[in-house]
Amino acid sequence: MAEILTLDDVLDATVLVGKILKKKGHVVHTFTEEDAAIAFARQHPVDLAILDIKLKKMSGIEVLAILKEDNPSMRAIMLTGYPTVETAREAISLGADEYCVKPIDRTELEEKVDKVLAAKPRA
Repeated sequence: MAEILTLDDVLDATVLVGKILKKKGHVVHTFTEEDAAIAFARQHPVDLAILDIKLKKMSGIEVLAILKEDNPSMRAIMLTGYPTVETAREAISLGADEYCVKPIDRTELEEKVDKVLAAKPRA
C-alpha cells in the first residue's frame, strides 16, 4: 500500500485514478489545484505522484520539479492527452518514472503504478 497524490485539472480524471488505485489498496489523495497538491505534499509523506502535464496555473512538469525538490525519493507518473517526445524527455529528466497517455487505461495505470512502486529507490 502506498500514499499516492494525484493532480489533474479535470475532477473526473482524479476521481477515476482514485477509484482504480483505491481498489488496489492504495491511499489516494486527489487534487484539482496545484497549490493544494503542493501544500499537501509538503505536510504528508507521498510515495507516488500522478500528475497531469496540462494544468490550470502551471504545468505538471513545474509541479513535479517542486515536489521532487521537497521529496527527491518520491516516484512520479505523468499523464497527458497531448503526448510528445519533447514532453516525455522533459518529464523523465525531472525525475518522472513513467508516462501514461489519456484517456486513462485502467490496466496500463495499474501496471505502471506497480512497476514504479516496485522499483528500487533512487540513491
